[in-house]
Amino acid sequence: MSRFDVSKLLTSIAQRGTPALVGVGALVGGGYMVQNAIYSVEAGQVAIKYNRLSGLGSSTYREGVHVLMPWVERAIRFDVKARPHTISSLTGSRDLQMVNISLRALCRPDPFKLPEIYRSLGPDYDEKVLPSIVNEVLKSVVAQYNASQLVVQRELVSRMIRQRLVQRANDFNILLDDVAITHLSFSPEYEKAVESKQVAAQQAERARYMVTKAQEEKKRTIIHAEGEKQSAAMIGQAIKSNPGFIELRRIQVAKDISQLLAKSNNRMVLSSESLLLSLVQGGTTLASEEAPTKKKEQRLLADEDAAVDDVA
Repeated sequence: MSRFDVSKLLTSIAQRGTPALVGVGALVGGGYMVQNAIYSVEAGQVAIKYNRLSGLGSSTYREGVHVLMPWVERAIRFDVKARPHTISSLTGSRDLQMVNISLRALCRPDPFKLPEIYRSLGPDYDEKVLPSIVNEVLKSVVAQYNASQLVVQRELVSRMIRQRLVQRANDFNILLDDVAITHLSFSPEYEKAVESKQVAAQQAERARYMVTKAQEEKKRTIIHAEGEKQSAAMIGQAIKSNPGFIELRRIQVAKDISQLLAKSNNRMVLSSESLLLSLVQGGTTLASEEAPTKKKEQRLLADEDAAVDDVA
């Protein structure tokens, strides 16, 4: 026999009478009403009500505690915080290059259009709408640019995609807080072609640099040769007008050589002829020119002495 006998319980209730039964029913019904008549809306949520008699209401309810009619009304909560969605699309550029592009969008429902969103799309509105409109906008925008322009003008492309995507999402009462291109890649064949083109451009630039360098070297050699020519002409003119110019240059060179040897820490014995240090050559030449004159003077003196001896 069970601990609680149903027949005894019913007999006890019948003996106590109808008021006790009514009280118990009222207590149970009141607890059910209180439990189901109050609902709360959390932060970042907005609620709408569905009435079994009149259908979906047009009012929205913010955060807090609200009241509804049990069994007749039902609360439907929407998360209105921005949620990220990443969508990839394979599309073609204007020059018929396949482009794999990924887009990240932060979307949320329009808090004032929740009844329309629920009526037409349901609670999973983002999964139904975003993939289709993102692919549509990406294909239409990317087709207007070449593959190189997609890389160079990435900011412009992203801004155009954002503008068109915001317009398309507004048709479904969806708000986009941010739209950004997260990934952009091309086919392996195109990437190899671009790399080869860059290598060829660098080689051409290096060839132009070498040509420019050779031209500058040629100009420098010509200028140096013209300077040497003018210097040789000036030296020849100076020697022609003044023969002592050669001796002056020999002295200057010998002076420079002697200064360099004096600064050296090493001591060595070298030939003065090979180092242009023989400055006696000029003096020897002068002495050889003056020798006949001195001999003539000595002969004249000897003749005078002999004449004096004859007279005596």
